Amino acid sequence: MMDFQISPAPLTLGKIASLLANRDVKLTLSEESVARIQRCRDYLNHKMQVADTPIYGITTGFGSLCNRSISAGELSTLQRNLVMSHACSTGAEVAPEIVRLMLLLKAHSLSLGNSGVQVQTVKRILDFYNHDVLPVVFDRGSLGASGDLAPLANLFLPLLGLGEVRFAGERRPSGEVLKKFGWEAIELQSKEGLALLNGTQFMSAHGVHAVLQAQRLADWADSLAALSLEGFDGRPEPFHPNIQAVRPHAGQALVASNIRSLLAGSELIARKKAHVQDPYSFRCVPQVHGACRDAIFHVAKVVETEINSVTDNPTVWPDEDLVISGGNFHGEPLALAYDYLALAIAELANISERRTAQLILGLRNLPEFLVANPGLNSGFMIPQYAAAAMVSQNKQLATPASVDSIVSSNGQEDLVSMGGNAATRLLRMADNTERVLAIELMNAAQAIEFRRPAKSAPKLEELMKDYRSLVPALDNDRVMYTEIEASREFIHTRTAPCAE
Repeated sequence: MMDFQISPAPLTLGKIASLLANRDVKLTLSEESVARIQRCRDYLNHKMQVADTPIYGITTGFGSLCNRSISAGELSTLQRNLVMSHACSTGAEVAPEIVRLMLLLKAHSLSLGNSGVQVQTVKRILDFYNHDVLPVVFDRGSLGASGDLAPLANLFLPLLGLGEVRFAGERRPSGEVLKKFGWEAIELQSKEGLALLNGTQFMSAHGVHAVLQAQRLADWADSLAALSLEGFDGRPEPFHPNIQAVRPHAGQALVASNIRSLLAGSELIARKKAHVQDPYSFRCVPQVHGACRDAIFHVAKVVETEINSVTDNPTVWPDEDLVISGGNFHGEPLALAYDYLALAIAELANISERRTAQLILGLRNLPEFLVANPGLNSGFMIPQYAAAAMVSQNKQLATPASVDSIVSSNGQEDLVSMGGNAATRLLRMADNTERVLAIELMNAAQAIEFRRPAKSAPKLEELMKDYRSLVPALDNDRVMYTEIEASREFIHTRTAPCAE
């Protein structure tokens, strides 16, 4: 197995994508991280012996109970009780890849040496990751304010031998799996429960996954827009460099460049056109896809900042003799960014469905519903219905989460971000958009069949050949839901031509 060191070096989305793609990578803790963690723990132990004032969450209760003092003999019980009582996530199980990301991101944040945890606690988190022992966490219950309290509590119950894990394909009591590996349950020291539960790793893990998905979907959106343009007998002029140069948004320029590259060498695009302009869903691809890409760029930057931050509370600086209670756990930066990303994901689906709708209207010498004998055959009528339903659902899901708040902890936490809700809906939206793009692929490929024997561009012809090996052209009506799924799987498992 290859090793990847958890260290103060920043994590990037590229590094994380590589880790997710290679399950044989083993996480280890760098010597520098071990030293940072231990120094902070030693300092905190000393600080508690000499402090003459209460320290939030260490010698006091939590939230609105911050004025309740806790005796030295009860500090470990305080932290254990915190994890047990806060493990209130509910709903559907969080996907294994997200749980794995949560473990990675929490280990990285704790390794920066400002949280006061034990070295063995961080190492046990890495043990879980390396042995694919994945705590059972549920997707609802975080307010995205005092960190992701409820889901992170479920994530770390197994450190104590409590809760459940998924291991070897089964959901099992964590105590059984700890016993199998000979792992002792962690006895939490002062502040450790708070360090584990305060933080934005639930929101962040979902955001990392969503951004990586959005980047992939944006590549497919460009590639399928080019294929649809060919099927629709569209015009190439809107993608000319001069158009982009006088409105130099980075995303717009990138999209136009992608489309030009995909269309290079096409007989279809070079043909004389009878029409002067195309509908916006074709003509404005650089502007719409480009704005979506700019949104994705922005959110990726926010997420990378967040995953390299210390987001628990209080925060400890051993060298400066400081323990400060603040609000780095508040999810507002993520909640706002995820609302922006939701709009971008929704728009990629929105414009894709409009291109599909144009292709089935019977325009530009294409038959209605892209079938040779419409009437007897319904052809591609109902796939567009399915796409429209998912586009509409995405619009509903794109309602901003960050502007909502419900007071919690008896008024102590009086403005929350709802970043957990902002994060989890992104996965449903990305799945919808992937399926909408799959339906566009079905329609665009079918439209190309009616342009034969003329050839599209080499890159798009290669895409057609690969796709047709799984989904044949439609001559007469047949069962379509399996072909929607095959098309979705095609997109899900392949790199888009513009990204190759």
